Amino acid sequence: MFDIGFWELTIIAIIALLVIGPDRLPEFARATGLWIRKTRQFLSGIKSDIDRELRAEDLKRIIKQQEEFSAVHEIIEETKTTIKDTTNQLSSLNDLTDEMESSANKSNGEPLFESAPSSHALGNTSANAPNASATHNSEQSANH
Repeated sequence: MFDIGFWELTIIAIIALLVIGPDRLPEFARATGLWIRKTRQFLSGIKSDIDRELRAEDLKRIIKQQEEFSAVHEIIEETKTTIKDTTNQLSSLNDLTDEMESSANKSNGEPLFESAPSSHALGNTSANAPNASATHNSEQSANH
């Protein structure tokens, strides 16, 4: 602790023997040992308190990280359920569309939804085409 060697202890013992005297030296050595022990206990108590506080701070930091991770985990789970619900809704809409097409096919014989526009929707029916040219020819002959 203080890095005291043999010769330093010998010099301290000789000075203590001369200053304190041989009668009071054992009592003084016990008192000094008691103070050194109390000082060491006090310092070890402080050290353990500091270590305990550092561990407590580490635990608090770990708990905070766990709370942040649990919040992220909750967001991920909510997103998963939202995606699952949306997928189920799209699937049910697709099934409903299929049912509507099949019922329309049964009643009309034509599909409800067509992939390409029909000639009726464009206004180009084969029945109207000859009439349009005949009307155009009759208008030209009337004007001449």
